[in-house]
Amino acid sequence: MGKTTFTLKKQHLPTKTCLVCGRPFTWRKKWEKVWEEVKYCSDRCRSQRNKKNLENT
Repeated sequence: MGKTTFTLKKQHLPTKTCLVCGRPFTWRKKWEKVWEEVKYCSDRCRSQRNKKNLENT
């Protein structure tokens, strides 16, 4: 009983906007420790980040 944790309700989860597709995405448990570093909603968007940059130049 020494460890106190808090739970987040689904409607109260933080959200961000994907830098590649522009869609909103919500916090996931697997991103708990790195949420501030998360920029992309999926592996697909993460792999396309360089392709988008090349198209804009």
